[in-house]
Amino acid sequence: MIKSMTGFGRSEVSNEERKISVEIKAVNHRYCDISIKLPKKLSFFDVGIRNILKKYIGRGKVDVFISYEDYTENNICVKYNPDLAKEYYDNLKKISEEFGIENDVRTSVLSRYPEVFTLEEQTLDDGKLWELVEEAVIKAAEEFVETRITEGENLKKDLISKLNGMSILVDFIEERYPQIVNEYRSKLLAKVTELLQDTKVDESILLTEVTVYADKICVDEETVRLKSHINNMINTLEDSDNVGRKLDFIAQEMNREANTILSKISDIDITNKAIDLKTEIEKIREQIQNIE
Repeated sequence: MIKSMTGFGRSEVSNEERKISVEIKAVNHRYCDISIKLPKKLSFFDVGIRNILKKYIGRGKVDVFISYEDYTENNICVKYNPDLAKEYYDNLKKISEEFGIENDVRTSVLSRYPEVFTLEEQTLDDGKLWELVEEAVIKAAEEFVETRITEGENLKKDLISKLNGMSILVDFIEERYPQIVNEYRSKLLAKVTELLQDTKVDESILLTEVTVYADKICVDEETVRLKSHINNMINTLEDSDNVGRKLDFIAQEMNREANTILSKISDIDITNKAIDLKTEIEKIREQIQNIE
């Protein structure tokens, strides 16, 4: 199945302690360009997140936004610094002895001195946190791929419809070509007869002239190749994945054949159909730019 390069996916995974939210969106791009914005606390998961996403994404400019919420109130702990407290106490006692004043230091007073008590954030369990991040990223990526597949199916239907229309145009050109040769023969015969009047026309010379003209404007090779490219593109759309570049190459070859037909034949009917062909090919190329 084909996938569009535009897509969106979102997920939230939480437990009683924390919540991870992931949002993924993408637009067209020639290569796979993944940009991840995540909180500093999760920055060391960047490589792991990219490895997950590469399993789901082949092409596109992808923006990933990850947010983190911590519900816990016990992830901050109070740390007591006994060495510093003793140093404060010893110095206060020294002041009392030196100046002969009462040492009225209480625990509550000592605890207020800087750095005796400090608040420290408890270390997170990286393993458990990664499990949460991994689950959220995978869920968002799966939803993201689903939107790409849905849009890809719509693109496929539109492209196949355009390709079927192109087949009708090519059939017309194939049917019209012999008529052009016959019309040229009739016009040539009428002109020669008019010029020679009662003189008998040499059929071999007339046949040679018509044959040269037919070879000059022959588009059999071009129409055969166009039909082959059309069938190849339809089969690729039906059976393949990650085919954007291949489809673009086929479209380029189609355009080459249409240009050759235009350069060979000046017949107004075929010219119009060849222009219609080029118009449809251009539409197809624009649509292909959306395919992964």
